[in-house]
Amino acid sequence: MDKKARVIGAGLAGSEAAWQLAKCGYQVDLYEMRPVKNTPAHTTDKCAELVCSNSLRSDDWQTNAVGLLHEELRRCGSLIMNCADETRVPAGGALAVDREAFSSLVMQKLTFHPLITIHRKEITDLDELDDIPTILATGPLTSEKMAENLQKITGDEHLHFFDAIAPIVYTDSIDMSQAWYQSRYDKGDKYDYLNLPMNKEQYENFVANLLAGEKVEFHDWEKETPYFEGCLPIEVMAERGPLTLRFGPMKPVGLTNPRDPKNKPFAVV
Repeated sequence: MDKKARVIGAGLAGSEAAWQLAKCGYQVDLYEMRPVKNTPAHTTDKCAELVCSNSLRSDDWQTNAVGLLHEELRRCGSLIMNCADETRVPAGGALAVDREAFSSLVMQKLTFHPLITIHRKEITDLDELDDIPTILATGPLTSEKMAENLQKITGDEHLHFFDAIAPIVYTDSIDMSQAWYQSRYDKGDKYDYLNLPMNKEQYENFVANLLAGEKVEFHDWEKETPYFEGCLPIEVMAERGPLTLRFGPMKPVGLTNPRDPKNKPFAVV
């Protein structure tokens, strides 16, 4: 019997699902609404475009749960991991990629797979689909009509997503007489990150100004939406306690300031 399947959404999950189904001998129809209908965050029509960080987090499979998941995916012949490995860029112990090369490679492999057909079409009504097995792999950038469709099925309480915005810092704005290149615990190429140290007074002033700074007001419909704990805005972390950042993303462990090697910074950007 002919084996057929449908995947809606060609992000990371949808691209991987289509690839694994095709490996199992299924003829796959992969639906992606871009560029027929674009989103506020995507800039291309490529599959698996990364719109947030270019990091897939830790790649240490022996001591980190995320790294272990990477290794399990590799052993399962993962499309995403294969393309990430081929397009990776220096990032210490993390797996980071050249985002344009990464999505281009995923797109190329899916396009030329003989069992995968990519359709540029927005699916708006799940009730109109036939009984072919379907994976719905739409994410936080799903279209309004699909969101309304999902709302009927799941209810309001399951449709929310907040994420932090990562700022871009220009190199020429950094005082290189204070900063130094080093990866935490010298992982990767040892010099993959730029570090800026803070003493206790500088850190406390930073947190105070962060908490007192201007913030964007939520819309009424956003006020009761919980944050995604895996990617909190920095001011929200700071509100949880004066030392939260120091023991979180600004922790000074695994780093040695070459200009003052005997004294560990109080915190590090």
